Amino acid sequence: MSPRRKNKLQIDLVIPVYNEAEAIDQTYADVRQVVDALPYDFRFIYVDDGSSDGTADSLRAICANDQRVTLLQLSRNFGHQAALTAGMDASQGDIMISMDADGQHPPALIPKMIDLIQQGYDIVQGQRIEDDRAASFKKVTSNFFYWLINRISGTQVLQGAADFRALSRNALNGVRSMQEYHRFLRGMISWMGYNSVILPYHEPERIAGISKYSLGKMVRLASDAIFSFSLAPLYIGLSAGFVFFILAGIQLVYVLSLWITGNTQQVEPGWSSLMGVMLIASGIIMILLGFIGVYVGYIFQEVKRRPIYLIKGKTSDVRE
Repeated sequence: MSPRRKNKLQIDLVIPVYNEAEAIDQTYADVRQVVDALPYDFRFIYVDDGSSDGTADSLRAICANDQRVTLLQLSRNFGHQAALTAGMDASQGDIMISMDADGQHPPALIPKMIDLIQQGYDIVQGQRIEDDRAASFKKVTSNFFYWLINRISGTQVLQGAADFRALSRNALNGVRSMQEYHRFLRGMISWMGYNSVILPYHEPERIAGISKYSLGKMVRLASDAIFSFSLAPLYIGLSAGFVFFILAGIQLVYVLSLWITGNTQQVEPGWSSLMGVMLIASGIIMILLGFIGVYVGYIFQEVKRRPIYLIKGKTSDVRE
């Protein structure tokens, strides 16, 4: 392939991969079929997030036949958001487009994304249009998550937003300036407030394999989103404390009024009610302490300033 031509728009495709050996050749071919017909210089930046199934070997073979392809191999599995960050940090193009390697982000939308950026938008955000194929549990939990995060944070995150998006150079520099360890890129990109447009799409079936986003990974992503973008959990505990303080005051006034009016027979101690109140109050205290502990843990990980990812190999090093 020829090197980048002078004054020609360069588009960087950032594609994180994790154990996608079954799909990688087909998705590369599908993307290449689209970009080869466009009058721009494209660069493929694949980020192997610690795959163990031969994905790296497949990508090295692709690199050997296409000099536009760069492979970054992370030292271990750092997670999807970290892999995306690695690719964004490596991007030097005028426009960066991120997409997954499982075939569920349609390459046919790449020309439209580029066109919208050229029209003046800084962010083109892909939005999945849900259909009946989505599992009911995943659909319900996803809807609840977006409902929750949009109410407790100061950032509005688009429901159905995917990591299929295009960023201008200006927007990409904004993302790269944010170096927090716990990353929720959908929220971070929305938080910047740059001029953006939504590009809805129907999500195709996976080309091969199964989703690598386990329930545990989805919970961790949701946790990063909530605790990185909102102090609401702390305010919930604070509000509950005020409620119990008011209820205790009402109870005290009631007991004092009984003593003043001489109705002392009604002031018999109620063991069950007392224990119930104590258990509820103790439960709220423990929940609040748990929230505080999570925030302290996040702060602890941030102040260590460890890198978000580590790269153990890069194919361009070999070619050079």
